[in-house]
Amino acid sequence: MDWFDADGYTWGRLFFTRGLAALYFVAFLGAFNQFRALLGSDGLLPIPDFVRAVPFRRSPSLFHWHYSDRFYAAVAATGTVLAAATVLGVTDLLPLPLTMLVWFVLWALYLSIVNVGQVWYSFGWESLLLEAGVLAIFLGNAEIAPPFVVLILLRWLLFRLEFGAGLIKMRGDRCWRDLTCLYYHHETQPMPGPFSWYFHRLPRPLHKVEVLGNHFTQLVVPFGLFLPQPVAWIAAGIMIVTQLWLVASGNFSWLNWMAIILGLSVIPNTAYDLVLPFGAPGGHKDTPAAFTAAALALAAVVVVLSYQPIRNMASGKQKMNASFNKWHFVNTYGAFGSVTRVRREVVVEGTSDATIGPDTEWKEYEFKGKPGDLRRRPRQFAPYHLRLDWLMWFAGISRDYAAAWFPQLMAKLLSNDKHVLKLLRHNPFPDEPPRFVRARLYRYRFTTRAQRRATGEWWERSLIGEFFYPAELVDR
Repeated sequence: MDWFDADGYTWGRLFFTRGLAALYFVAFLGAFNQFRALLGSDGLLPIPDFVRAVPFRRSPSLFHWHYSDRFYAAVAATGTVLAAATVLGVTDLLPLPLTMLVWFVLWALYLSIVNVGQVWYSFGWESLLLEAGVLAIFLGNAEIAPPFVVLILLRWLLFRLEFGAGLIKMRGDRCWRDLTCLYYHHETQPMPGPFSWYFHRLPRPLHKVEVLGNHFTQLVVPFGLFLPQPVAWIAAGIMIVTQLWLVASGNFSWLNWMAIILGLSVIPNTAYDLVLPFGAPGGHKDTPAAFTAAALALAAVVVVLSYQPIRNMASGKQKMNASFNKWHFVNTYGAFGSVTRVRREVVVEGTSDATIGPDTEWKEYEFKGKPGDLRRRPRQFAPYHLRLDWLMWFAGISRDYAAAWFPQLMAKLLSNDKHVLKLLRHNPFPDEPPRFVRARLYRYRFTTRAQRRATGEWWERSLIGEFFYPAELVDR
């Protein structure tokens, strides 16, 4: 069906689906590596407790029917293997119904994880991955051309992602309107990257140019996605470049990479042919009528469900990230409506001393991603998501964000829990657990250029006060 098929976008489909599969791979791998400490039967927020309190109808998940740590591991491992096969192109070579089934299973398995993930999975990019995953089910395989209507739905998702983020900024923190937010953001963002120090030290006039560029990209450029080519792909190209700038400046899980692969789906083969040394995939069969009907039905569902996101974007009380249904489909997006001016870090310490006094020797635990050691340069982890590190950033903002899990974390450290320790970079008590643990709150700042040259340190810090007073196991 010529009106339905988009033969001119086969490269865009390929780059989007392989990129999405790669993000699924990272997401499932992270779930496999981190769940025992965070969500396992003996984790900080155990899934068995959650499914007893929250019914299936409110959070659909396979784990409502059965949960064990082995079963969760099997779900995450299955998702990892299916995603890897899709990255390698195996899924694209299957018959159309099986291709759709693989994408459906990826979505269903990850939905099952997100819906029992509690605060560890409370980020907007979880819903973003799931929504894109639904659309991928209806993009077809290598035998047929991508459906143009689904490509438009991908553009609509990209529009909501960018425009929603732009609106929340203009309605939120005043620093976005006076162009000063980047005076602080590179230093205070949840998890700085290896180049964040350099971004922070850029001249302030350039920071204002960055903010202006962000406003243009998020509030003006998205409308170009729905204009004829080449305007649409130029708009997508601007977004891709902007997102790569964000990738270089910090760690935001797979948020930026999702925007990038959505942008790649907008670019036609004619544009890719200008830079790629070989021609686009072609030789497609006629699209089955049932598949056409299914894609059109999907579009109709998206139109209906778009009412709430549109209403949210038009509202003066816009929500930053929200799912309006338990399936995380057709969501509203937005990020950093407010920017923190001061970086507060929770530093966890332990001691082997039998009693606490002025001469007690406290040793610091090191996390993998969040700042700690002043001489350690921030690392690049995104698109991999260090969930505990991110929640520690929120804890530094307010104890309330950590009330449900932080005491359990400290108890686990007092017993040298092997699963929790795997989430850390360094355990200062490898032979036996500490006698006491505590947590202190510090203000962290990037060093100046002069300080950096003189000391080799990336950070300086000053004590704010106690976050968690010294505690020990009562049954020791």
